Amino acid sequence: MSTAPLMTGFAPPAEARVTLANWQDPPYNRWSFQHVRELIPTQRISRGLGAFTALPRQEHAPVLDEVAVDRLEGRTSSFAEVLAETWTDAVVVLHDGRIVLEQYSNAMTQETPHLLMSVSKSVVGCVAGNLVEQGLLDPDEPVTGYAPEVAGSGYDGATVRHLLDMRTGVAFREEYTDQAADVRVMERYMGWRPIEDGDEAAGMYAYLCRLGTSADHGGTFVYRSADTDMLGWVCERAAGIRMADLISRMIWQPMGAEFDAEITCDGVGSAIHDGGMSARARDMARFGQLILDDGQVEDTSIVAKRWLRQARTLDPDIRGAFAASDSEPFLTGGWYRNQFWFVPGPLGDLQLCLGIHGQMVLVDRATRTVSVKLSTWPTAQDPAYLLDTIRGFVAVGRHLAGLAGAADARRAHGGPVGVVEGRERGHS
Repeated sequence: MSTAPLMTGFAPPAEARVTLANWQDPPYNRWSFQHVRELIPTQRISRGLGAFTALPRQEHAPVLDEVAVDRLEGRTSSFAEVLAETWTDAVVVLHDGRIVLEQYSNAMTQETPHLLMSVSKSVVGCVAGNLVEQGLLDPDEPVTGYAPEVAGSGYDGATVRHLLDMRTGVAFREEYTDQAADVRVMERYMGWRPIEDGDEAAGMYAYLCRLGTSADHGGTFVYRSADTDMLGWVCERAAGIRMADLISRMIWQPMGAEFDAEITCDGVGSAIHDGGMSARARDMARFGQLILDDGQVEDTSIVAKRWLRQARTLDPDIRGAFAASDSEPFLTGGWYRNQFWFVPGPLGDLQLCLGIHGQMVLVDRATRTVSVKLSTWPTAQDPAYLLDTIRGFVAVGRHLAGLAGAADARRAHGGPVGVVEGRERGHS
């Protein structure tokens, strides 16, 4: 392609244009992930008119560039090298609610929105938790009780709980490199790819009604973005409010977001719950801090505490479903619940919001750190980039908390590494 910068010129030359057909591919995603609303319709997630929650900067914050990180491939490098080698657009690290690191690259600034991809799922999961707390949504209710349109489809017989934990038996293949896989076909109904001959411009919900069944509901964890889209539809039906406004009223405004966010919508106005949000890095740090603080901002409950505690409590059934999944080799010992990922860390379990192409919010309760990374990996998935980023953030957290030698000491004494010391593991 041309060496001309993407989307520059009046009009940009054809070889430098970002379009609906190429925006998720490299190098075009380097521009598009910060300009989604110029390509796809979006709905505003308002922060309201109130004051935003301050994120004070830590005085005399330590320089974290040289923190040592044990990389997946066996070498040790600096934290700065991890960031430089994993296509970082933005990184924010909080310790005890204070900013200790905030950096931007690839022309991004603190005011630039960035696509969150499947980090969006965790926000939708918190909306669902609040609806459960308000008695508007029942996790044990069949999906068809809220969306009777899916009767006879693969979602017939599934419960809301199955959606929350991605344990439906719906036939849905999430293979990003195969353009014929369900996840890529669904993107045409979402408005994320050009419509092809034979497609119906009927929107994403119409596509969900067409899915079939591949297994019994309640079995092994299988990562299916369609389950989150079905969950978002159920939430809208339960509340009688569209998702953009649910997020605004339940999360964004009461959390004290600094900026509006947005979420893409299909041709009939349905939000793309599984990965359509764009937001600023600082506001995602606020969201991570909200999770770390049991859903509270100061003395106000924003997300139901028992919902968050349920998610991070190790449940044998949930753990077994994950252990039998394709995700176990990469996030060994982990689980997925209420639209969050969990994985053992050196000092305790880590809570993760993850999105393809390198989007991450990591909550490390043991070190009271929240780490946000927004990226534009050239590929949708890269285990080395993922695990090196997690290791980097964990190393930074231990450094900030003065615990850098704790895990090494436990190894030396034969103690378990990666088993949580907190109260949630093993309790209901």
